[in-house]
Amino acid sequence: MQADSNDPIFQRLNEVKQAVSEALDYAKQLGASSAEAAMSSTSGLSVSTRLGELETIEYNQDGALGISVYVGNKKGSASTADLSPEALKTVVSKAVEIAKYTSEDPCNGIADKELLDFAPQDLDLYHPWQVTAEQGIDLCKQAEAAAMQFDSRISNSDGASFSSHNGLRVYGNSYGQLVGFPRSRHSISCMVIGEENGMMQRDSAYTIARKQEGLSSAESVGIEAAEETIARLNCRRIPTGKYPVVFRADIASSLFGHLVSAIGGGALYRKSSFLLDSLGSQVFSDKVNIQERPHILGGLASSAVDSEGVKTIDREIIKGGELQTYLLASYASRKLGMQATGHAGGIHNWLVEASHQDLKNVLNEMGTGLLVTEVMGQGVNIVTGDYSRGAAGFWVENGEIQYPVSEVTIAGNLKDMFLKVAAIGGDVDVRGSIQTGSILIESMSIAGE
Repeated sequence: MQADSNDPIFQRLNEVKQAVSEALDYAKQLGASSAEAAMSSTSGLSVSTRLGELETIEYNQDGALGISVYVGNKKGSASTADLSPEALKTVVSKAVEIAKYTSEDPCNGIADKELLDFAPQDLDLYHPWQVTAEQGIDLCKQAEAAAMQFDSRISNSDGASFSSHNGLRVYGNSYGQLVGFPRSRHSISCMVIGEENGMMQRDSAYTIARKQEGLSSAESVGIEAAEETIARLNCRRIPTGKYPVVFRADIASSLFGHLVSAIGGGALYRKSSFLLDSLGSQVFSDKVNIQERPHILGGLASSAVDSEGVKTIDREIIKGGELQTYLLASYASRKLGMQATGHAGGIHNWLVEASHQDLKNVLNEMGTGLLVTEVMGQGVNIVTGDYSRGAAGFWVENGEIQYPVSEVTIAGNLKDMFLKVAAIGGDVDVRGSIQTGSILIESMSIAGE
């Protein structure tokens, strides 16, 4: 990423760095033992259409500076969207005042200095797109038109959307760390409705990338949305029972999302996780290996530092099914008597290793069972691991898709489900922070007819 002196985001980046630095100086002047300040700012364009007509168009710019000050082990926090010197002085004084009335907590404080990265590497996250509203509208229309023309059974549209946003994040603390970087994100999505024999279904598709060239074409997004919708027509229910279940790649990442919640520091020190005291133990079948690679150039979840300025590093999360690390921000690490892992603010590019070539191979491994392509509801208890969600997908026999399925509930316990992972496909969905292929679970309870 080369700094372009004509690009306003770099001017904005310098302004925010200056504001963060001033806020930290004010905190020191007002007697704070230490302080940290951060600001994220985003600006860009969003448009949406429906049936070829413009529905919404929005330009936005938002962001606020937040500061946390520590008076001994007492913490006070405040924020402001106004970066003028007067506003910064006011917000810092409010934070210091708040700190005086809070309780002592020995776990409070900024991250340990030896864990910080004072000169983080450039990860090539910023690729602005000088796109106009008219171009965004045209892309939405292209996606919808491709979907509506794909099949006569596509009867209606729920619309198409386009988004192009640039942002920045700056973080500083009283150790003298002051880091910041710009980033970009662009996306196209489309959702359509299909109808046959008096029954209707809807489905969607999307593409997302840091740079324009990384996006799929608008037409391909529309065609994918239409294909997904047509495939769901004439759904059936299946008899209640226990069956093998494959979570398709775009759904499989949600299973590992529950792992993220369960091994996060907050859940662990509050003792509200089904994976308490699991470090170094077998939590998945030995088929499962997960690596975290924070420094992938242009990665959607790449970051050289976490939101506390802690340096991110390559980590093994799961190796041969064994849990290798917790995910700890500074406060949680002190509560647990451990070291922060650089996960304040989230995870960074989890790569789930495949055991099978693609979805077809995973379905062949399953033989007969349910392929899940949609889950609904919030029936997941991270404290107990109990899992129960509405689902839709396809019934599979002898490795071949037979017919679409809807109105079923899949249930189990995440502890058991993780240990019953029998295959992971190479059909990796790269559109999020967890990149995984389809996952076969040996057995789950399915409530149908």
